[in-house]
Amino acid sequence: MHTSKEEAEVFRQLAEGFGRSGHPNFFATLVEQLARLLNVDHALVAVVTEANIAETLAVWSSGALQANITYPLAGTPCETVVGVEPCLYACDVQSRFPEDDLLSELGADSYMGLPLFAPDGSAIGLLAVLNNQPMAFDGLENEILRIAAAQAGAELGRRQAESALRKSEAAAKENERRLNTLLNHLPGMAYRCLNDNDWTMQLVSKGAEALTGYRPDELENNRITSFANLIHKEDHDRLVKAVQSAIHQRRPYRVTFRIRHRDGSERWMWEQGQAIFSDEGDVLCLEGFITDVTDQQEAQRVQQAVVQVASTVTSRVGDDYFQQLISTLTTLLEADAGFIALLDQPVPSQQSEHTHPNSLLPATTGHTVSLVVDGQIRKNHTFLLCDTPVERVVLEQESVVHHGQRFTLPGATLSAQAWIGRRLDNAKGEAIGVMMVFYQAPLTTNAFATSVLQILSNGAAAELERRRDHRHMHQLAYTDSITGLPNRVQFMEHLREMGQQAQKQQSPLALLLLDLRRFKEINDLYGHQIGDQLLATVAGRLRHLELPGVHCARLSGDEFALLFPHTERASLDEVVKQLCALVNRPIRLDRHVFNLDVSIGFARYPSDDVAKVSELFNAASIALHHAKKRDTNISPYTQAMRHTLERRQWMTERLHRAILEGRLELYFQPQVDLHTQTLTGAEALCRWHDPEWGWVSPGEFIPLAEERGLIRLLGDWVLKEAARQLSAWQSASTPLPGRLSINISAQQFADPRLTAHIATLTSSVSPSAIGLELTESDFMRDPDQAIIITHAMRKAGYALFIDDFGTGYSSLSYLRRFAADALKIDISFVRDMLDNHHDRAIVQTIIAMANTLEMKTLAEGVGVKLSSCVWRAVERVAYPVD
Repeated sequence: MHTSKEEAEVFRQLAEGFGRSGHPNFFATLVEQLARLLNVDHALVAVVTEANIAETLAVWSSGALQANITYPLAGTPCETVVGVEPCLYACDVQSRFPEDDLLSELGADSYMGLPLFAPDGSAIGLLAVLNNQPMAFDGLENEILRIAAAQAGAELGRRQAESALRKSEAAAKENERRLNTLLNHLPGMAYRCLNDNDWTMQLVSKGAEALTGYRPDELENNRITSFANLIHKEDHDRLVKAVQSAIHQRRPYRVTFRIRHRDGSERWMWEQGQAIFSDEGDVLCLEGFITDVTDQQEAQRVQQAVVQVASTVTSRVGDDYFQQLISTLTTLLEADAGFIALLDQPVPSQQSEHTHPNSLLPATTGHTVSLVVDGQIRKNHTFLLCDTPVERVVLEQESVVHHGQRFTLPGATLSAQAWIGRRLDNAKGEAIGVMMVFYQAPLTTNAFATSVLQILSNGAAAELERRRDHRHMHQLAYTDSITGLPNRVQFMEHLREMGQQAQKQQSPLALLLLDLRRFKEINDLYGHQIGDQLLATVAGRLRHLELPGVHCARLSGDEFALLFPHTERASLDEVVKQLCALVNRPIRLDRHVFNLDVSIGFARYPSDDVAKVSELFNAASIALHHAKKRDTNISPYTQAMRHTLERRQWMTERLHRAILEGRLELYFQPQVDLHTQTLTGAEALCRWHDPEWGWVSPGEFIPLAEERGLIRLLGDWVLKEAARQLSAWQSASTPLPGRLSINISAQQFADPRLTAHIATLTSSVSPSAIGLELTESDFMRDPDQAIIITHAMRKAGYALFIDDFGTGYSSLSYLRRFAADALKIDISFVRDMLDNHHDRAIVQTIIAMANTLEMKTLAEGVGVKLSSCVWRAVERVAYPVD
């Protein structure tokens, strides 16, 4: 418990850290304070990306800030936190998440994580504290973490919002710059001329040629023509009057007028100038600047058109954006039709620009994403590119045809003989689509339309690229890359949809999970390339199942799922037989022939065992788990399976707590010399009495401990408790004659440092007081390793017994080298040896072999006909357990 004063100080320190909100070091300060306030070894804050990747914002470990890291969330405790709820693993977190390298690097034993939420409630990251020892938080610590997670989420959300705002402002500024470039970069001509009827040019800048079509030398002194001769007749008198009036008033003149360009076209000019006077007040000349404002006037129209499009197109993404954009464009440009089309694959810019018109492009088809004909939105269509206006636009980037060969739009009867098109490029400069408008009648002008398309093509191209990327990411997110089947994410969404439909209609829905047996062995032996080909072959067979409505997916590894709507139980049995036959057919790959076998678990809704559709996947998973352990490899789901798994899970948790809290007991089975009837040793037997379940059989909880990774923890407790009991007997002047035998599991025996580990745990007693037992089958898992370890044990002074001898397959050559002290004859031979001459012969042979190898023999179950209470009485009277 914390005092009010302590709590106030904690919250004061926490508030000081939160006062740095908006500061660049906010997250660094936060993790440091959390580590100190909660007295943990590690603390981190991370943002989570859409790819299920955590990117840390600050990491505190071992008393200092560490460099930020990026790591995938799959297989980590953080994955259980993100977007869900706080998650606490009070101890042994590494065994729960063995694939999490970060836990191992930090040396963490416990973990507490909380999700981070943005102000809109979306999950954006996580906050985690880790400790190298078990940890348990009271109300104050939990409140600290909750407040810290809320503040971290708010700060992270604020930073993300600021980043999005900056990007939006940058994009707006870039568009503004491009528009200014279009509108303001206009050619012009500086001049000096006489104030005569011809406005004879004395000096003309180089811009004259672009302005009028005449070189400066052709205009100077009216060599080819006078500038006054170029002025439109309708504007001439007005222009002269305006200029002379300004001269008379001794002010600058600003006028707008038209000229006739050398090529015969009319251009609008804007002129600004002034008269230069002599000291006597006479006009010496006129100086000024003339610029072509034809494009400016056109640009104003374009600008108005862009504004109109922007105000009309309300959607900014997706199909609605394209449909509104092309509808507005066709109306604005007075076109009869228009579309935006996506190419089936990008075309590199160099290839599109330098490809001969008769050459083939990498892209062969286009697909309209918006199509408008006669003001009506039409259904999208896919069409071939070859010999179409679209192909020409891709090749030329911009194409204008005023009067060409008629082209019939895809999915429409409209025939166009004029069109304007603009290629849409992605960020890499690759052509990914086109935007075009079409006219049934010949086109007389195109400057306005091409300018509008040029400006709007950038936004359309960006959205088209986003759409293509979204489709690609959707495919990556929902499709298995190896088999091409739907992946787990897509399948679970489909299962949810079909489940809702089945529940609403009360129609049958069956789920079958299929696992390739021993696939990992093939993968390890022949390599992942062969393994992937096998998976793809199996997927191809499943994909072509001739079953109506079946949906197939690859969930992970070698596990596949099949969903069958409207399938009765009898039909499902036939499907299972068909699947087995389908997968069992030999597969030939790379000169190898593979004969695969499968495990199949299935469940069906509605049924007596699956009452809710939401339980269907879990039920099929449990059935598959049981199928892997059955000889038939096939298992329909039953409620009994769930009860069994639940009991094993509960038992795992209760056993773990019992080990940690020291609530197990050791019983000691005497070992008696049959000739002298004297006590020669004992065997330590672990027993467990649960407060709720009573006595739990070691035949149940010991295999479970081996399976769930608790056997080493259990074995360490047995070794320490056995050593403590031996010391207690020694202190009470009732030492145990001989040795105390202690069972060692195969998982313990796999540790090459086992001898030193045992010595540490049993340091209070002499090694000569302990005998270590390992079953014959465990010895033979790795005989060469076993020989090294057994010799190390013998050298350290421990005796070594081979347990359950006769049930394994040990080689006599290995047995001779194991350096064992004794063989324990399995009880299965001893139990019936008086009545079964075969068992009696085996026992006699084992004894004879042991004598030859100078080993002792121990027989299990010789006293089984004595009542357990007699054995208990003998055991406790002679050697009381304190």
